[in-house]
Amino acid sequence: MSNSIGQRFTFGTLLRFAMPTIIMMIFMSLYTMVDGFFVSRFVGSDALAAVNIAYPLIGIIVGVGIMLGTGGSAIIASQLGQGRHQLARENFTRIQVFGFLFGVVLSVAMLVFLKPLLQVLGASEKLMPYCQQYMWVLLPFMAPQILQLILGVFFVTAGKPKLGLWLTILAGVVNMVLDYVFIAKLGMGIAGAAWATAAGYMVIPVFGLFYFSKPRTELYFVKHKFDKQVIFYSCGNGSSEMVSSLANSVITWLMNLVMLKFAGEDGVAAVTVVLYTQFLFSAIYLGFANGVAPVLSYNYGKGDVEQLKRLFSICIKVIVICSVLMVVSAVVLADPIVGLFLEVGTRAHELTYYGYMIYSVNYLFAGINIFASGMFTALGDGKVSAGISFVRTFGFTVAAILAFSWLWQETGLWLSTPAAEMATLFMVLYFFKKHRDRYGYY
Repeated sequence: MSNSIGQRFTFGTLLRFAMPTIIMMIFMSLYTMVDGFFVSRFVGSDALAAVNIAYPLIGIIVGVGIMLGTGGSAIIASQLGQGRHQLARENFTRIQVFGFLFGVVLSVAMLVFLKPLLQVLGASEKLMPYCQQYMWVLLPFMAPQILQLILGVFFVTAGKPKLGLWLTILAGVVNMVLDYVFIAKLGMGIAGAAWATAAGYMVIPVFGLFYFSKPRTELYFVKHKFDKQVIFYSCGNGSSEMVSSLANSVITWLMNLVMLKFAGEDGVAAVTVVLYTQFLFSAIYLGFANGVAPVLSYNYGKGDVEQLKRLFSICIKVIVICSVLMVVSAVVLADPIVGLFLEVGTRAHELTYYGYMIYSVNYLFAGINIFASGMFTALGDGKVSAGISFVRTFGFTVAAILAFSWLWQETGLWLSTPAAEMATLFMVLYFFKKHRDRYGYY
């Protein structure tokens, strides 16, 4: 593994190293979109809206998994760079055991209070039955989902990003095929979508538990004692990712409530499709940030300042190029993407296309912001990383949604995210300059 993340990277080799993680994140987003496609086409736009109403609950689980995965990966990669292999293995095991048990507790709590939680999230009488059907199936599988997210990061840390990629593809294929079988063929409705998603969640955890049971890489399961300090540090270091996921849940909730007020269930369906496209395009940024994070952590732990400077320069170039290409692609693909989910000529389609064209401007700024948060996590500076994520989401985005929607209704809602991302970019540039001497990245 050390030969993999410890190599002397160039623009091409770093991009190739991160590519499996990028494709993995894209594929995860794609099979989420496939869920939406089958639900919208075979069950209806109300069912699609119900999936989005319930999303904030899933977002909490996703946040826990990403927090433990990214925060723990930074610790483990740094320890490997320092040559502390046994300690890295113990922490590798601790984090996954804790993640699974915590997922079980969260699932039980959400199942007990499911209906009042959905009411708070804005489920109308029309959408409530769909929401309940979907979540009753999916919630018992939240612990495996947490392991899926943790292992997705740890395969990269273990120097096996391609294996993580192929497993993610397999999980996606399982999900897509079962979507077709359960929804299109068997007519199981929204519950069929949930069962297909749950089956996809199980692929990586089942294989990962088998793969890491023996010393096939420098990381594998070992006997350990519970160490709350490591768990706390992992959570603290990965808190920015948790903040981002929780904020996404809050933002989704607010957007749903605003659009319910201005446009009814069709408005919620529009928000759902626009956020699906955000998952897809943001996946490229997230995949790159997660892909290079172990490399940054390893070289920081090793004290290789020259390599850190080279890596930072390459990363900024990649993000800037991707940002321009992303906006162009979003505009060019607007019509086919929206038409994939909603029938042309319907009110829901018109609302979605209009919002999508405005909302897509945010991809010009979001890349640097996502990378910056991931970079500071990789360097072990959870406070700065969490600060960026918190202000970006709970600060700028929530404030913009409330203010802009009050001023300009639906148009203001779509403008809020681009405005928040642009404001965050200035804050990120300030942090880059402030901490450059401390970490030596330029």
